Amino acid sequence: MVGAVLDVCRREALRTGPCLPGGCAGLGPVRPGQDHVPTALSSQVSNGPGLGDERTTSLLLLGFLQSCPNSCFQRELEVLGHEFSGHLFHDDELQTDGNRSSYFSVAAETDSERQEEAVREVARQLAQIGDRLEGSIHPGMVASLVSRFSVRSLSEEDRRQCLTDALEQLMRTCPADVDHEKTQLLLTMLLAKKIADHSPALLRDVFRTTVTFINQNLLTSVRNLVRSEMD
Repeated sequence: MVGAVLDVCRREALRTGPCLPGGCAGLGPVRPGQDHVPTALSSQVSNGPGLGDERTTSLLLLGFLQSCPNSCFQRELEVLGHEFSGHLFHDDELQTDGNRSSYFSVAAETDSERQEEAVREVARQLAQIGDRLEGSIHPGMVASLVSRFSVRSLSEEDRRQCLTDALEQLMRTCPADVDHEKTQLLLTMLLAKKIADHSPALLRDVFRTTVTFINQNLLTSVRNLVRSEMD
């Protein structure tokens, strides 16, 4: 399921070298003029996610963060997790047809609990890979993102643009033969983790921004990973 991303980890383990500012050391040389970031990275929603997709992405990111060891934002994450669980339950109770709706739209015909477990399993696997790639993100990039996210007047669109810019820098150093969208998904969640780890007070803001960013740009990858896990 995440074999393409695992290949990134194998390359990371086989290479050594300094983590360059804005680069992803160990993932391959920078290729001048080579653009690894698809044009899907934009601030506009082309085919906007449905409510089930919003929940799926939120649960994926939440599970990813919960699976990250030794993080500095555990207290904030626990509060966020409780709020998220309550939000899911409340929304389901408000369904007008009287039936508990499926949490996820990736496979509406399956049981919602099975879908939830599939999302959590994908999150666990991505977190394990991310733990090995964490050193590939230069502290200077994290500090810059924290500084930008700390500006209270910064719009959501500008925050998403910050993630886009950072992701583009990281993807320029990735080898051409990796699955770019899955790699982008992993790096996006890893950036969110690094920001929150640096400044736990930013967890709620970065969580919201990251979920929106993923739904706008990487939703197909989320759906495919969850569907693959359920097969």
